[in-house]
Amino acid sequence: MIEFHPAFILILGALAAAVLPRRLRQFAMIAAPVLAILAVYRLESGTEWIYPFINNMDLILLRVDKLSWVFALIFCIMALLGNIYALHNDNPRECGSALLYAAGALGVAFAGDWFTLIVFWELLAFSSVFLVWFSKTPEARRAGMRYLLVHAFGGNLFLAGIFILAANGQFEVTSLTASSGSAFWLILLGISINAAIPPLHAWLTDAYPEGTITGSVFMCAFTTKVAVYALIRIFPGTEILIWAGVIMALYGVVYAVLENDIRRLLAYHIISQVGYMVAAVGMGTDLALNGATSHAFSHILYKSLLFMGAGAVIYSTGRRKLSELGGIYRQMPLAVILYMIGAFSISGVPLFNGFISKSMIISAASYNHMPAVELLLYLASVGTFLHTGLKLPYFMFFGPDSGAKVGKIPGNMLVAMAGGAFLCTLYGVFPALLYNKLPFDASYVPYTWDHVISTVQLLTATLVAFWIYIPKLGGVPTISVDTDWVYRKPVAVFMTWLVAVVCNIRDWFGVQGNVLLKKVVPYFNNPFLLVGGKTPVSGEAVTADYDENKYRFPVGVTVLFTVIVFVITFFYIMMI
Repeated sequence: MIEFHPAFILILGALAAAVLPRRLRQFAMIAAPVLAILAVYRLESGTEWIYPFINNMDLILLRVDKLSWVFALIFCIMALLGNIYALHNDNPRECGSALLYAAGALGVAFAGDWFTLIVFWELLAFSSVFLVWFSKTPEARRAGMRYLLVHAFGGNLFLAGIFILAANGQFEVTSLTASSGSAFWLILLGISINAAIPPLHAWLTDAYPEGTITGSVFMCAFTTKVAVYALIRIFPGTEILIWAGVIMALYGVVYAVLENDIRRLLAYHIISQVGYMVAAVGMGTDLALNGATSHAFSHILYKSLLFMGAGAVIYSTGRRKLSELGGIYRQMPLAVILYMIGAFSISGVPLFNGFISKSMIISAASYNHMPAVELLLYLASVGTFLHTGLKLPYFMFFGPDSGAKVGKIPGNMLVAMAGGAFLCTLYGVFPALLYNKLPFDASYVPYTWDHVISTVQLLTATLVAFWIYIPKLGGVPTISVDTDWVYRKPVAVFMTWLVAVVCNIRDWFGVQGNVLLKKVVPYFNNPFLLVGGKTPVSGEAVTADYDENKYRFPVGVTVLFTVIVFVITFFYIMMI
């Protein structure tokens, strides 16, 4: 059976999309992820591609097991949905960057050695930054630069840890949970930056809202979920991640309360939802790890659907603030319905995919006898429904009429949203379609009467509270100060001071250098000034009208010295 690496298929698709004319580019944008999906289905667990490298190191470009396979599948599905959503995009470089970004995610999923992993990890970072920069706004340029610097820093931490492992002869990707050395902490910190664990998260809420409409759909799906995959692979059962995840789940919800920008609000909920996955990795049981995997799978589908809905609103109205929107549901009813499927999914409403994955993680906390973790994750779930399931759609679509004019939404955007909504519903109604693909040996039944009734009760109480407090939950045109201000503002002040100091030093040396040159240059023009302005042989005074030709060596002497040096050099080389 012929096997193809799905990442290389997407790389070829990226190159084609970047150079082909519009119609052929659109074909490549669909064909590449479809072929990648087919390639994933042809890969069997246990398949490896191993190539000898250097210093007895093997490159394992492809290593397939159940964990890598399920992540590769959802990455390919997301690449297809994202490309359908972007078919109207006239920027070939953006289309190519998006496919290259997806290829980086696939490469990480299948990497069997540290070197291959870090190469695709960096491809993931450097290709995605262009999805921010292609917005071509001052805010996007600044946010993209910060995004690039943060990920370069995280990648270097990861690479430093890999060097330490390689120095000890450990080349293959494996679990580091049992270790506690410097490599453990460097790699964990590098992955934590990509996972957006507070206070290392601000790059996400800074860059995602400034990305292009189609680019942000890709960004919300890959970087943090690749980090979740890496955590499951490398750090299962690392207990510090339990409370890191709980903090993430609550932190994102709290900041979503304060947010007015619709994509920044959704970005904060990425942090919250990834928090469930991180906490599950920290628990480390088979059920919890299955929960992290299934929730990453579900999250990619419903979060991309939510970003598609927000992108459709921005595309059609030119507005992105809750305080500037409202009263537009009649003009885009299909987009509203499809968005609400994503909203119900992220909120954990029964019959949608968030219900079958989020509940697995909360149940794992209960089975592990962690009542505080279980309670706090339930609280975060309430906040998710309150803001992404109720507040955002109400004030974006149904609130007081803002007078926004709604333009036509490209049909391909609605087709992509319909595809995402269909999958969110399909996996929610038939959870076995996902559960049968999960990598660990643990069974779970989400649809029990107790679970469904308790969930409906919780959601109903949240809906009642929202209805009562609607006037206090509207968007307010303010700026929420996040942890990035802790380092961005002091660093800006420090850099301003440092530049001023360097400039002052440069100016001082410039002035002093000019003074020195004025004193030294005459001696270069007339070297006899060094001996009192007189020739050393005759004692003749040298006037200001110095004629260097008068005191120059004869040409024959110069030639003689050149021949002597050449002969000596020649015999020296021959003797060696």
